[in-house]
Amino acid sequence: MIKNIIGSAVLVMCFMAVHVPNVAADEQKYELKSSASTVKDVLMENIGKRVIVRMDTGDNLEGTVNKVGDSLVHISKISGRDFYDAVVRMDKISAVIFKVRSN
Repeated sequence: MIKNIIGSAVLVMCFMAVHVPNVAADEQKYELKSSASTVKDVLMENIGKRVIVRMDTGDNLEGTVNKVGDSLVHISKISGRDFYDAVVRMDKISAVIFKVRSN
């Protein structure tokens, strides 16, 4: 009985090892549209999506990109502040962090 269970477990593990999809081959990656892309361009691509904006002060602001202007970006649904939005100066943003791939 124990031998059958162990044998079945080994068979299942071998089957899983052979039929596991190659995740690395399917991995998505982000590429800039051009070498002259700006923070504004990246934010425009992410309108309606959740992002983390890292300010030049080192603070992070997580929310949904609502609207992108020439010098300001409107971020809504700020994480940890249920009823707040933010308008951020584009020249104060040092990085935009966003989700590219899912689990």
